[in-house]
Amino acid sequence: MDMLKGMNEALAYIESQLDGQIDFGQVARISGVSEFHFRRMFSYLSGMSLGVYIRNRRLSKAAVELQQGTERVIDVAVKYGYESADGFSRAFRDWSGILPSEVKNSSSFKVFPRLTFQLTIQGGMDMEYRIEEKESFKLVGLKKRVPMVFEGQNPEIMKMVQSLTSEQREMLGAWRNTEVKTVVNASFHFDEGRFEEKGELDHLIGSMTTLDEDFGEFDVVEVAAGEWAIFNASGPFPQTLQEVWGKIFSEWLPSSNYELIDGPEISFNGSFADMQNVESEIWIPVKRREN
Repeated sequence: MDMLKGMNEALAYIESQLDGQIDFGQVARISGVSEFHFRRMFSYLSGMSLGVYIRNRRLSKAAVELQQGTERVIDVAVKYGYESADGFSRAFRDWSGILPSEVKNSSSFKVFPRLTFQLTIQGGMDMEYRIEEKESFKLVGLKKRVPMVFEGQNPEIMKMVQSLTSEQREMLGAWRNTEVKTVVNASFHFDEGRFEEKGELDHLIGSMTTLDEDFGEFDVVEVAAGEWAIFNASGPFPQTLQEVWGKIFSEWLPSSNYELIDGPEISFNGSFADMQNVESEIWIPVKRREN
């Protein structure tokens, strides 16, 4: 709950700076979490990137001032961070559908309200998790830039799975020397539109290992030592796994004492009788929030 309070206070600061320079170091200090975590949590909770939110709020404030007719278009443009009237006019038209010069005589114009966050727990699913310290390790496998998909199987990831030859699977299996003895999926380097289901991410399918050797044709991602929040998911695949992902961001992180750090988000399946009864784990890199 304290994290949401900090996020709302940071949003109040951003609101006060819409006609000036926003210091994202100050945003981090006010919110009590890193800028990385603040941006990721904002995107998940709002469904848009922080940059899009700030742009929309600035254009909305500009629309109100233009409707009141107290300032010239160029003055409003400069006030809200645009270097020219032309650039401002293009952005304003793309956002609102009309030109800034048309707002004053328009019977209606677009506004974008300020956001505040509150936590609503909807229940219906137990969340089993633990926090574990892990030594550094490597992710070894096939890596590809793929589009983001929130529901159902990702076709591009399925193509990656199908492209693995029996020889590659055998090699990857031989390198597994950690407690995770199965195929892992790791996602990282997300585009800003992640939580709008836009853009792409890097996805790796392969193995977790601490071996130090030449992995040949395979991609290698070095993962630093640190803390991980590890969640269990049990049920139909991939629906249950995707539901747990959603609750991690919408319920667990806002109410926990942890924040995300930059790193791969990992999942893998354990034993299962069929796709309706799959035991899975999700690992996310975290650190304890500073009070």
